[in-house]
Amino acid sequence: MDLKYQTGFGNEFATEAIEGALPVGRNSPQRAPLGLYAEQFSGTAFTVPRTGNKRTWTYRIRPSVIHKPFEQIDARAFRSAPFDEVPTTPNQLRWDPLPIPEETTDFIEGITTIAGNGDVFGQTGIAIHIYACNKGMDRRYFYNADGEMLIVPEMGRLGILTELGAIQIGSGEICIIPRGLKFRVELADSAARGYICENYGAQFRLPDLGPIGANGLANPRDFETPVAWYEDREGEFQQVAKFGGNLWACSIDHSPLDVVAWHGNYAPCKYDLRRFNTIGSISFDHPDPSIFTVLTSPSGEPGVANCDFVIFPDRWLVMEDTFRPPWYHRNCMSEYMGLIYGQYDAKEEGFVPGGGSLHNQMSAHGPDLDAFEKASSADLQPQKLEGTLAFMFESRYIIRPTKFAMETAELQHEYFEVWQRLKKNFEG
Repeated sequence: MDLKYQTGFGNEFATEAIEGALPVGRNSPQRAPLGLYAEQFSGTAFTVPRTGNKRTWTYRIRPSVIHKPFEQIDARAFRSAPFDEVPTTPNQLRWDPLPIPEETTDFIEGITTIAGNGDVFGQTGIAIHIYACNKGMDRRYFYNADGEMLIVPEMGRLGILTELGAIQIGSGEICIIPRGLKFRVELADSAARGYICENYGAQFRLPDLGPIGANGLANPRDFETPVAWYEDREGEFQQVAKFGGNLWACSIDHSPLDVVAWHGNYAPCKYDLRRFNTIGSISFDHPDPSIFTVLTSPSGEPGVANCDFVIFPDRWLVMEDTFRPPWYHRNCMSEYMGLIYGQYDAKEEGFVPGGGSLHNQMSAHGPDLDAFEKASSADLQPQKLEGTLAFMFESRYIIRPTKFAMETAELQHEYFEVWQRLKKNFEG
């Protein structure tokens, strides 16, 4: 299909796949055009102030209420908060990539939960998943009532077909699927793998820029939202829902992706991380990693995030008399890091694309010995880091690994050894 997008983050869009499908001047006229049904899709409470209110009016072939009753199904390795299967360790953790399944596995079947925090019923916290799949969903559709999904591909392209249009993303791009939006995933390649942040809390938004001013970091115009597209498809289909921490399924006799036209500001979007306008020091010292924040999900405390999505892309390093890689630190925020491609400058060995690491709040971490010695003695000429893209899901809450994550063969039990050869250099 010919993919088309509208630009802007959180904009009010109006789009129709057939001319005349959008009613003029009324959201829910007595009879919607073309024999369609009007249905509002709300992402916030009705009474949220206008500046924060999220809703989209859809004009669809059939209303969403047409389906058989849901029944609970096996969630496989897809887990949900509260994450209390095993005690949470303060140790630094790191994992190799999960393998691509040998058996036929679609996107939803291929989701494995690594860690998380919060409460799906209290709508706080996040879950961190790895997806690894080798087939499209075809006759299955999915929506998540527990949280929005930030999808970060590491390998393979995903075709994400939603109620509000079609999106394709690959390595270096992300997609935000709003809470409750129905979609299915098809593969453009033989296999795909990547990361998902399932956000139970406040919706992701662009961070405030403060002293940076009006421009920089992720620019709103670089986010792309699909135009209206629909399926008029009948047959036997399955609709899967994540609700209250469990997976449920029902039968449905038509595609739920039958929205012919829509207008509103509650919609999926994609973003190319390579368009991120990186800000950094041009004198001395290494700024805090918050300067790399792409999206933030605020908590009730100003400046302290339910979740920040942070990236470490290609960038120039020009600071003088400065230790340029990330320094050793202990943080009140908990950090899950993944690598999309390339090499991360503070971990030159063992941290590979598709893998991940977890450094929980107040657990010390930083460069391994080789990275420390290299950076400590480097000739500090201007240097460009190229061909690298790492990211962090950072949360104010302790990130609790699942039982699977603590028992899988991909857990690097000797990760702590990367710091053991650091020696005493004190000359006092």
